[in-house]
Amino acid sequence: MRRRSQSYDGVAVAAPVSIPYERETGHGAEWFVGRALAELLKVAGLKKTAIDGLSVASFSMLPDTTISLTAYFSMSPRWLDFVPTGGASGVMSMRRAARAVQAGDAEIVACIAGDTMHPAAFTQLINNFSKFSRDTVYPYGAGGPNVNFAMITRHYMEQYGATREDFGRLCIAQRDNALAAARSLFDAPLTMAKYLNARPVAEPIHLYDCVMPCAGAEGFLVMTVEGAEDLNLPYAVIRSSKELHNAYSEDAVHYRGGWAGYRDALYEEAGMGPQDMDFLQSYDDYPVIAMLQLEDLGFCEKGGAAEFIKDTNLTWNGGGLPHNTCGGQLSAGQAGAAGGFLGLVEAIRQLTKTELPNQVVQAKAGLVSGYGMVIYDRCLASAAVILARPDA
Repeated sequence: MRRRSQSYDGVAVAAPVSIPYERETGHGAEWFVGRALAELLKVAGLKKTAIDGLSVASFSMLPDTTISLTAYFSMSPRWLDFVPTGGASGVMSMRRAARAVQAGDAEIVACIAGDTMHPAAFTQLINNFSKFSRDTVYPYGAGGPNVNFAMITRHYMEQYGATREDFGRLCIAQRDNALAAARSLFDAPLTMAKYLNARPVAEPIHLYDCVMPCAGAEGFLVMTVEGAEDLNLPYAVIRSSKELHNAYSEDAVHYRGGWAGYRDALYEEAGMGPQDMDFLQSYDDYPVIAMLQLEDLGFCEKGGAAEFIKDTNLTWNGGGLPHNTCGGQLSAGQAGAAGGFLGLVEAIRQLTKTELPNQVVQAKAGLVSGYGMVIYDRCLASAAVILARPDA
């Protein structure tokens, strides 16, 4: 009999920081991670010696990992983690850091994701992302994630009747959110005509269905509630969190993710339901994956995301379901592994700030979902967390 998950009582997540994204850069991933660490210390008013736990997610930093950064940054933490699981890394890092704080293995954990981006780094990432894909699929000419997700998108369209216009509505709403947040690499509105007329990349995927690779970093702190209050830091609390990997491997083509396997338990342990979520930050490497999360997390029935998007305002101030309120990766850009932190950092920001240009009014609780590590025809990792204000 599977035991009920231990709660995350007494744990606070705070100090959301973002290092501005750059399309290309000469700086390495360590530079971006270091900038995020410095910003976390500044925001929290801490000295570096106060950070006794460090969790990092990065692809372009390899073969170096978190242990190497302790030398680069002159740190001596008691607890370390390295979580290179792409889109699921933010929630997974937070979960592990929270357990470390509860166990007393660390008092304050800095969770950071950062990557660099230039043509050579991107080529190296694609070539070495998955040995399974490289050895099994690439020899037949199907290289990179665009082909994989084109297959998933085509299958979804044929199975549920979704159209490119349905995907376009999601992308357009996220661009509106990105323009309001004013932290995006894209600074022009996206119209349906512009979306539909964009050049094809791998049918049925076109240009605006793809994220823009870039460089940058995201980070936050995990500590006790008492620690956050002593530092006078606004914080959010973890109501419930789950992860599941290689879920539904029997599906011939990927049309659901691990969220469907733990959705009911996630809400039950939080004492909440989809109707109680003031926003959703979903992982959005491609629009179809965001639609799968709308379904598998219970915001609509399976196959119903297209209709849900038609009927629901997804912008930050539209009164529907604010979705990816900073624009998500489809408009903000994908800074490598930092893409897996983007939604979580935005959620913490929404729950702890009061003067954001894209502030969801009276937001008290929200859901963040992650998804990562693509092989031939699916991603392997899924994770989700319900965060709330402490008084919610």
